[in-house]
Amino acid sequence: METIGDTSVPGAGSRGPVIQLRGVEKVYQTGRVEYPALRGVDLAVAPGELVAVVGPSGSGKSTILNIITGIDRPTAGEVTVTGQDLTGLTEEELAVWRGDHVGIVFQFFQLLPTLTAIENVMLPLDFADAGTVAERSERGRFRLEQVGLGDKLGNFPAELSGGEQQRVAIARALACNPAILVADEPTGNLDSDTAVEMFELFGKVNRDGTTIVYVTHDPSLAGKAQRVVSIRDGQVVDGGHP
Repeated sequence: METIGDTSVPGAGSRGPVIQLRGVEKVYQTGRVEYPALRGVDLAVAPGELVAVVGPSGSGKSTILNIITGIDRPTAGEVTVTGQDLTGLTEEELAVWRGDHVGIVFQFFQLLPTLTAIENVMLPLDFADAGTVAERSERGRFRLEQVGLGDKLGNFPAELSGGEQQRVAIARALACNPAILVADEPTGNLDSDTAVEMFELFGKVNRDGTTIVYVTHDPSLAGKAQRVVSIRDGQVVDGGHP
């Protein structure tokens, strides 16, 4: 992991795809019933891209994000992210890799209610034992100021609006300065005005060098991406390569 004061994006200047899926399949099994969620997915994302993933409900969008982040493992195929072959890593190695390279924004925020905004943002830094407590606090303050919440450092989640909670979640996802930011329906619980504001923030983060991949069901928000990847029945039907 980079030093705590470094805000450059790891791997931002690297060549070749920062995300590469080749022939990825994912089959879920419930008892004797198999459900194929992904069917031979090929997907490449270049460093610094802003990519939207769209498709009908149940098409495999969230499964692709879970494969990219190492939260889920493919049944078959190759997954290389930030130059690392994820398929050969143990769960412990995946956790370390994820903490160093990937930030995740969830639809339901997933903030800890007993921690303040800055404590929630500092949490990944605490887990990574990155720098001193003062340095972690400095990074947490920087990220919250970056998302426009410099005056809410000591507020608990219950004292924040839905949009503010999502901004805290974004700041937390950026705390460890990841090369990739992944977001699964990040505007699902936000009003339209707040959703637009959040994507303006995504644009700024992307311009700073962070690769962003997000799932959305909203065509207008998908249109804000540099590239749209369409998924249907577990397969990429359009936009799979830069």
